[in-house]
Amino acid sequence: MKKNIWFFGLLLVVFSACHDKQEIIKEQPEDISTPKNMVWVPGTTFTQGAKANDRLALEHEKPAHSVAVDGFFIDITEVTNANFEKFVTETHYVTTAERPIVWEEFKKNLPPGTPKPADSLLQPGSLVFNDKVKNVTDYNDFTQWWKWVNGANWRHPEGKESNIIGKENYPVVHISYEDAQAYCKWSNRRLPTEAEWELAAMGNLKNTIYTWGNDESKVDKEANTWQGNFPNKNTNQDGYAFLAAVKSFPSNSLGIYDMSGNVWEYTQDWYNTKYYQELLAKVETIKNPKGAIEAYNPNNLFEKEKIIKGGSFLCNESYCSSFRISARMGMAEGSSSNHVGFRTVADVKMLQKN
Repeated sequence: MKKNIWFFGLLLVVFSACHDKQEIIKEQPEDISTPKNMVWVPGTTFTQGAKANDRLALEHEKPAHSVAVDGFFIDITEVTNANFEKFVTETHYVTTAERPIVWEEFKKNLPPGTPKPADSLLQPGSLVFNDKVKNVTDYNDFTQWWKWVNGANWRHPEGKESNIIGKENYPVVHISYEDAQAYCKWSNRRLPTEAEWELAAMGNLKNTIYTWGNDESKVDKEANTWQGNFPNKNTNQDGYAFLAAVKSFPSNSLGIYDMSGNVWEYTQDWYNTKYYQELLAKVETIKNPKGAIEAYNPNNLFEKEKIIKGGSFLCNESYCSSFRISARMGMAEGSSSNHVGFRTVADVKMLQKN
């Protein structure tokens, strides 16, 4: 009797494993139309993380691991200024970069004992790339090329005197994770998981390093990145010194634009440098992974960070080389800058509810 129970249990495990594989949503359901300005990403099993032949892969992209992801819809471009302005007009939402800074709350994300800055510095604003920086040789001190600018926000990307007139089709920037989530709630969308983001970036290709394949010589033609010596001089070989309008570069094989370069994009996953290692101790293939349960970055223990993907117009091989699909970085929940934006996704369950 015990042998029969054991055998039945084994069959159940095998059947469940096969059933799970069959349950992956690969093709777009016939009863669901493609939402405007989105495209269907077919579900599949693929290798997430650093590829074996990627010479630029960093340790926090390793080890590579197998994941199975259901199909979903994703925006073909990053959320633009025009998109975000419509959201703000309808909801009167105020972004984190526009809100007054409350020191008692702000200091909770700083090391204990950090002195309070002058009130003149505790003003609404955001981080802006310092395009005047020169002669940088120490890449460990990023404060050399980043500056806090009072009045910088999505309406005023470089500060109070700047604006977005004529830049309606540029990616919206100076957006925090909270801001992106608010937009998602309004639009009945959500942020992608890191695994979904990688699958969308890869398109119809299989386990490639870049959104266009494995040829690294095509970076300048395929993505808005930094050419020259970062951050001292940008030669603008790709035609853009900084941010570019969406669709300025070729799409990937699914018709999705700017998954490499232009602006970093939020995912919903916590940034945890130990997560990939912990995955391998669980199962062979992870189905629809949602990321780590909690954030962990040994280099930033005082702030919780979300994973951002894709790199930006500031990425250069000599510094971050984050125009690769597996590249990842942590972004503090309340932070914003002029090279981070987002795009949204919609899954089958979300659309079936409507």
